[in-house]
Amino acid sequence: MLGIGLSEREERLRRVRAMNEIMTIVSSFVSGILLGIFYFGGLYLTIKHLYNSSQAALLTVSSFMVRSAVCLVGLYLISGKGLEALIFCLAGFVLSKLALIHGLGLRSQTRWA
Repeated sequence: MLGIGLSEREERLRRVRAMNEIMTIVSSFVSGILLGIFYFGGLYLTIKHLYNSSQAALLTVSSFMVRSAVCLVGLYLISGKGLEALIFCLAGFVLSKLALIHGLGLRSQTRWA
């Protein structure tokens, strides 16, 4: 009897651990998407407002510093969950860049051969 209860408990614990790993991966991927939207959306807004700005250099530098600081803090926090979480976060970050380029219709004029 004791052996049967122990294996059921171990099976339950294994399922809980698997669910925790899945949630970590999903939350890391979604966090990467949100960080990417923040970074590249902020870049888009900065470039859009540069023409009308009287202090373009200050706008450019301050925007870069804020966007970079937020993204680095986010990546640092996610790296505490492990390498796998960091990889999924970076994948979400890159995916958000591609989605914003496609969604905003920002195609490069130069074609790399």
